[in-house]
Amino acid sequence: MTTMPSAAVPSGGFKWIFLSHRGRATRSQWWLWGVVGLTIANMVLLFIAGLIDLMLGMSIPALLGYGPVSIIVSLALIYFSIAITGKRWHDRNKSAWWNLLWLIPALLAAPLTIMSFMASPSLGHWVLAILFIGVIWTLVECGFLRGTAGDNRYGPDPLAGK
Repeated sequence: MTTMPSAAVPSGGFKWIFLSHRGRATRSQWWLWGVVGLTIANMVLLFIAGLIDLMLGMSIPALLGYGPVSIIVSLALIYFSIAITGKRWHDRNKSAWWNLLWLIPALLAAPLTIMSFMASPSLGHWVLAILFIGVIWTLVECGFLRGTAGDNRYGPDPLAGK
């Protein structure tokens, strides 16, 4: 009888999942903690941070209402995303530097798209499409393709024996 891989946090716990850049993460861990978990955390924490910025009078209209608290929360969430997605790249036997495929487009999407749409709406659509090729590639590699079977240079197979 075949068992489904577990998305449970491994023995290293949340510290390993969100702070460590070592080891390998399974697809199910990446989907549960990296996509679903961080999306929910992003919505809740940025809402709260936005309220704090607003109450303290520190919202910056030019930054879409973000203030210092919101920026700090965003940077922490980006770090957590880099950590878990890096472990997923490790499971694919690739360096965590492959995170740049989604990180650069994520950071450049808003300013480049706004500038492109100001110049020409069709140019804006092309810029947005080109930027998100890396995001789609990351989604396919990390979310749908199996990791390296057996040990690789980043550690033992997290699915070994399952």
